Amino acid sequence: MKNQNDYTDEFREQIVKLVVNGKSAIQIAREYSITKTTIYNWIKKYKNTGSFRDRDNRSAEEEELILLRKENKQLRMEVDLLKQAALIMARR
Repeated sequence: MKNQNDYTDEFREQIVKLVVNGKSAIQIAREYSITKTTIYNWIKKYKNTGSFRDRDNRSAEEEELILLRKENKQLRMEVDLLKQAALIMARR
């Protein structure tokens, strides 16, 4: 069984269209050796935004959280650097 990242967007779209056109997700899962959960996830993502990429399917809150976590990480690194600088300056 392949990793989800190994499938092209074209393949995923074909699978979604098969389900939308009435073919059973279970039958498709058997034919293509894909889990039906994967198929349902693809359908959900495709219906939401027309994209299978996680970043395209994030809410505004999720995007903000990611940015805040990056900023928090950067600030922690800066604080650590300043602490080290303060220790060096205190030794002099």
